[in-house]
Formats: sequence, C-alpha cells, structure tokens
Amino acid sequence: MPGLLRGIARTAVVAGTATAVSNRVSRRQAGRWAEQDYEQQPPAAQPPPTPPAAPPAADDMSARIEQLKQLGDLKAQGVLTEEEFAEQKRRLLG
Repeated sequence: MPGLLRGIARTAVVAGTATAVSNRVSRRQAGRWAEQDYEQQPPAAQPPPTPPAAPPAADDMSARIEQLKQLGDLKAQGVLTEEEFAEQKRRLLG
C-alpha cells in the first residue's frame, strides 16, 4: 500500500509540474505573438480636424448639408469611426 501511494503522489507531482510549465510556455508565446502583432501594425491615423462651424447665413443649411456629406465620406473611407461621426454630426446640427 505505501508503494502505491508513493507512485500516485509522484504521478501527481509530475503532472502538476508539466501543466505549470506548459501554461508558462503558452503565456510566453502568446506575449511574443502579441508583441509582433503590435510592431507590425501601421501607426494610428490622426483624427481629422474638427470642421469649423458654419457662419449663420441664408445658405447655412446648404453649408451644413455639404459638411454632413464630407463627414459621411470620411466615415465611409474608414477615417472616422461611428462614434466620431456621431459626435461631429451632433456638433454640426446641435
């Protein structure tokens, strides 16, 4: 009986050590891959400047519509995110 318990205990220690080493290797490799991905990414694009507020005039609405079209084009090109587009639209119409 003592020999059986000793064998079970030894197996448990070996299995636990192997699991710990495997987890550490996996974490280290994931960190290296994340670092490589970070280095390969292009630099983040600068956010476009805030469009100037249109001066109040008779053609104020046409100027706002033109700015909204420009914002829509920037969003379609991927320059603006949905949140940035919504914020600029709110400022323009607000």
